[in-house]
Amino acid sequence: MEIRDVVAIVTGGASGLGAATARNVVEHGGRVAILDLAEESGRGLAQELGRDHALFIQTDVTSEASVREAIERATGAFGTIHAAINCAGIDLAQKTLSRNGPHHLDSFTKVISVNLIGTFNVIRMAVEQMAGNEPTKNGERGVVINTASVAAFDGQVGQVAYSASKGGIVGMTLPLARDLAPYGIRVMTIAPGLFDTPLFDRLPRSVKESLGGTVPFPPRLGDPREFAMLVNTIIENSMLNGETIRLDGAIRMQPK
Repeated sequence: MEIRDVVAIVTGGASGLGAATARNVVEHGGRVAILDLAEESGRGLAQELGRDHALFIQTDVTSEASVREAIERATGAFGTIHAAINCAGIDLAQKTLSRNGPHHLDSFTKVISVNLIGTFNVIRMAVEQMAGNEPTKNGERGVVINTASVAAFDGQVGQVAYSASKGGIVGMTLPLARDLAPYGIRVMTIAPGLFDTPLFDRLPRSVKESLGGTVPFPPRLGDPREFAMLVNTIIENSMLNGETIRLDGAIRMQPK
């Protein structure tokens, strides 16, 4: 699939990895619908990328009605969807048991709802649209790219909810690919390590450099553009299917 011909939806597309991905799609000739709750930054990015190439749609990935409306608006504007790139997610630091008592069930449920169920909610409705696409000469109709985390494999102290949500994304990658193979739709997952996203904005430069120094090579935080580059490769390489790729500079997270 040639990225210059692609219409993509990017959840969490207003900032961080999602914003870098949206920019990269447009820079390579594709078009993108930015799905996010952050209206101001989402509209600003869409305006920056140009109305012929980008559209912002305020979207709650946990809501069936919100996602369905977003997909209808995206297809109404651009004709179809070829790629669904799921970057929306939230983090949480809370131990299973602490001096304050057991982990709050509502916060655990919220992380699972946004990160795991929200990802599946977008997938199930996006692929319904993709299945109606004209196939490429290789029989391909679409591609789904999800965002997990190295926490799916190396969860740290206090990451039980986050790791469970990202582990769920990894776990559903292969069965999704198998489910959707008859339709010519591929499914891949990227598991980033430590990336320089808004999550780290509140940290002093010295702390960010220290964190980056824990990465074997290159000894720095990842650049969101490097995530976007991998998205491009996945879109264009039809043999990439049903797999999770760690994008982490060979880091293996310590317990804390």
